[in-house]
Amino acid sequence: MVEQTSQTITQKTPLLAELKKGSSDFSSLVQQLTETVGKEGVLYDAQELLVYECDGYIVDKNAPDIVVFPTSTEQVSKIVKLCNQYNVPFLARGAGTSLSGGCLPIGGGVMIVLTRMKQILEINLRDRYAIVEPGMVNLHLTNALKGTGYHYAPDPSSQGACTIGGNIATNSGGPHTLKYGVTTNHVLGLEAVLPDGSIIELGGPTAEVPGYDLHGLYVGNEGTFGICTKAIVRLTRDPESHRTMLAVFQTIADATRAISEMIAAGIIPSALEMMDQGIIEAVEEAFHFGFPLDAGAVLLIEVDGLEIALDEEVRQILKICNACNVREIQRADTPEERLLIWKSRKQAFGAIGRLSPSYCTQDGVVPRTRLPEILEFIEETSKRYGLKIVNVFHAGDGNVHPILLFDERDQEQIQKVLEASEEILEKCLELGGSVTGEHGIGVEKINFMSRIFNQTDLDAMESVRNIFNPRQICSRDKVLPPIQSDEKSTVKQSHPTRHAPH
Repeated sequence: MVEQTSQTITQKTPLLAELKKGSSDFSSLVQQLTETVGKEGVLYDAQELLVYECDGYIVDKNAPDIVVFPTSTEQVSKIVKLCNQYNVPFLARGAGTSLSGGCLPIGGGVMIVLTRMKQILEINLRDRYAIVEPGMVNLHLTNALKGTGYHYAPDPSSQGACTIGGNIATNSGGPHTLKYGVTTNHVLGLEAVLPDGSIIELGGPTAEVPGYDLHGLYVGNEGTFGICTKAIVRLTRDPESHRTMLAVFQTIADATRAISEMIAAGIIPSALEMMDQGIIEAVEEAFHFGFPLDAGAVLLIEVDGLEIALDEEVRQILKICNACNVREIQRADTPEERLLIWKSRKQAFGAIGRLSPSYCTQDGVVPRTRLPEILEFIEETSKRYGLKIVNVFHAGDGNVHPILLFDERDQEQIQKVLEASEEILEKCLELGGSVTGEHGIGVEKINFMSRIFNQTDLDAMESVRNIFNPRQICSRDKVLPPIQSDEKSTVKQSHPTRHAPH
């Protein structure tokens, strides 16, 4: 736990108010929120609020006291100012696909859901940018750009549901990160409502703007710097051509060796994804793609670029795969076949429901050459805890996603999941990696921050956060361990503390 080095915030900021339903303050706040967004834009019935008690990380749950659905930046600003007036914590939520508890309303308060702010405000192909609202679903922007010769490159696996605002909050990656980079590489500027309700604009439609790179700083803040209300995103020209392949391997070791050999040969695929046997079984049962159920691993390999160069890249990839004991390679010869192969990857998570009622997805990173070691450790952890763990991940950049299967109605299984997850992430650190590649810290990995960073690092991060969010009224208890002092803390940690096993 981080010790607070400065008492400024604790001394000057009163404890955040707890909303008590039925109180005059609660009724007054609901009335003013209703005047701001309309009756259909406010929820406070306990049963309706259950929908918002967690995101994709279902281990921790806590319902907000009020949910509000703004439709404009001005409404967001008014809502935030009301929260400040009543001294009530608040946070933003998009589609709720976060896998680290990023939109968990710790301590309750007001949840500002941005799904009604979903418009494309401008598409400028000549200058290669688009301006969108935060509730715009990632895939909807992709579909809107079809046929223009341009696309928005970041494509998380939850692309069909996740929003641009959520992608910006967590600096999302995706299958094409290896070649095209993560969200921050494709955000030119943004508009945001700060935690005091003021509206700022950072960056702009041009590639370079004078002054500090504040929009770069903002991307990845996980909601702790305020609420993004507009984003200016970079558009990328469509590649001239693609080559998409599925390589089937008998063992995970052979598949990971092929990955390392490709990168070592100077080949940078646009995507390099791996699915292990457990995922193969689930996907095959759900969609009948024709995957061999006895295969140890499948690699989805895609290269793109100039047509004249792709055949040589494919030839090198085939040579490397053959040298690594590939069983077979399937090639997509038509756009329809390419989409089918990608469907097998993008819908892998949806197929997991056939294996288990609940699952928890981890997000560790290791150097590519250490992939065999982390996957072997995951298998050992699975046996040690009696939990089934399957893997589907961005193999090209060493971003592993072990998926722990369990039943959330069984408290013993939940505890096993927490402990097994801690061990896996600890191993990632031991192998020279990190505890998150694209899902963020949220509440799930908050206790790892003091293991990754020293006190000076954490103090610097805290100082930056406090410039934007000095009262910690916005997305409290996220990313950085909560402030502690001899007096009562400004915020209280209500989610369970996790301790890695020794």
